[in-house]
Amino acid sequence: MGIINQGILGGFSGKVGPIVGFHWKSKYYIRARAAKVSNPRTPKQQEQRGKFATAFSFLKAIKHFIRIGYKEFTQEKPAFNAAMSYTLKRAVTGNGKETSIDFNRALVSIGTLMPAFEGTATQNEDQMYFNWQDNSGMGNAEDTDIAMYWCITKIKKQPFTIRKPPYVPVVMPYCNFRLTSRTMN
Repeated sequence: MGIINQGILGGFSGKVGPIVGFHWKSKYYIRARAAKVSNPRTPKQQEQRGKFATAFSFLKAIKHFIRIGYKEFTQEKPAFNAAMSYTLKRAVTGNGKETSIDFNRALVSIGTLMPAFEGTATQNEDQMYFNWQDNSGMGNAEDTDIAMYWCITKIKKQPFTIRKPPYVPVVMPYCNFRLTSRTMN
């Protein structure tokens, strides 16, 4: 049963015959009711579901970064959806059950801001060091820009966030964090 919220010309939610109405992001939408699928689980469907699950589990672990890093890129869709689309198209590799994230192609943020200039990350025992050249004044980089840090363990091949928002202001081009056994194992 459909419910009309604002009279005959207002949006509605629910089912009315073959039409489904719903509310999303302050707008009302209608679409045809989805056809019933008996879920045949073809090899192509299983491959796509595996890719989707791989991308989702990767992005879920860094969702705090995604919300900020894809904010400028999203237009009408949520930042997580934009990141999911990018990751599925460009960073998920493999076929069938053997899918993985190509971390060299994965992006935590996308937009027009200048990236870190000559950035490096090194580890010395339980310390992680991030270094970069100060590029303030080059392009649209400013000395008030904020840095976001994240790492991926080689053992688990899973990301872990060093800090959740608020992020560290870039005062000088150097930062280090102590890694714990919880983040390394």
